Amino acid sequence: MKNLRALLCPCLLPLLLNAMTLGRKPAVVYTIAGSDSGGGAGIQADLKAIHTLSAGACHGCSAITCLTAQNSRGVTQVHSPPVAFLREQLSVLEGDLFPSSIKVGMLGTEELATEVGGWLEKIKGETSTTTTPLVVVDPVMISTSGHKLIDDQAKAAMVERVFPHADVVTPNKFEAEELLGRKLTTPEEVEQGAREILAMGPGAVLIKGGHSLQEEHGKSGSVDESNSLGYAQDFLLMSDESSQEGKPVKDRPRLCDGSRGVWMRNDRYDTIHTHGTGCTLSSAIATAWAIGRRERDGDGQKRGVLSSMHLVDACCIAKAYVNAGIARGVQIGQGPGPVVHTGFPSLSENFPTIPLSNSETAPAFLPMRAFSSDEKTTAVELGSILPIVDTVEWVEKL
Repeated sequence: MKNLRALLCPCLLPLLLNAMTLGRKPAVVYTIAGSDSGGGAGIQADLKAIHTLSAGACHGCSAITCLTAQNSRGVTQVHSPPVAFLREQLSVLEGDLFPSSIKVGMLGTEELATEVGGWLEKIKGETSTTTTPLVVVDPVMISTSGHKLIDDQAKAAMVERVFPHADVVTPNKFEAEELLGRKLTTPEEVEQGAREILAMGPGAVLIKGGHSLQEEHGKSGSVDESNSLGYAQDFLLMSDESSQEGKPVKDRPRLCDGSRGVWMRNDRYDTIHTHGTGCTLSSAIATAWAIGRRERDGDGQKRGVLSSMHLVDACCIAKAYVNAGIARGVQIGQGPGPVVHTGFPSLSENFPTIPLSNSETAPAFLPMRAFSSDEKTTAVELGSILPIVDTVEWVEKL
């Protein structure tokens, strides 16, 4: 067996969400992004994800950065309201509905990126560690088809003003390449690229692998097919400081230790109906992260299993949510259909596997031990995510 399936008791979590929502104030999640008039991406997809994934445990608010005239066949026009109007949206929301987490999407101009970066700096500077909003930045720069959506000035402003206030950034393969100025064609290059993006200031980076590493590379390239073809795999890398969040023992490594990097892999669906997957994934991460924070008191005290959801867990939940939505995608108009918003993922097959080895010769993870074990060993600990295994031997190891 070469991988573990990431799982946080998915069959029970929807019931837990419902039970923990009754009579309680929901966590507020912002989406600062563009509007998709076709309803498949942008704030429309974000709000669907926030509400359906959380089953009422989160309340979505939106600040619109741009308006698009588009349908399933494409975008015909983009309009950016004055920056002052975005400032007013954020000010009004902040004064009444303070966020637990924030998803930042398309910032199409240098002025928009500068404004949002300044607002994030202010709001993070005015709050304590336990109430500072968690920020997920989806750096929308390159479309799924590979077309550039923003100019170099806007990209530079995003990196300089927004990235330092992001707890995680979620570029797709093309966007990571745009940030780095080079192609990523092997898992090793993705890992190195993540380290370089991490050095740009965010607390963590998730390079999304909905695109095969062989795209734009050709079948005659040197990429090992087993590492990319047939899979949608993402790579999460966290700073040393960010990886300490939620760790049972601060100075002891564990299996899903983001500071060493975590690969998350699903089988790839042969479908074109994936409109809005990037928007949905980032807003789902913000939502799952907010759910976890909602179940933790201000002093760090926990209430139930959902309180254990931190960034690695949130990414696995979000990936399962998107995977379930892709599986049910259908064509609605004349172009590609959107990802379907199905609710909290409850089927184990939608959850990503975590490879124990990225290749036949380079182990990605060290041997592991259960957190509850008293065994004296240097093996890494299994954290909050519980694996599904298929042999008695693995049960004994765990």
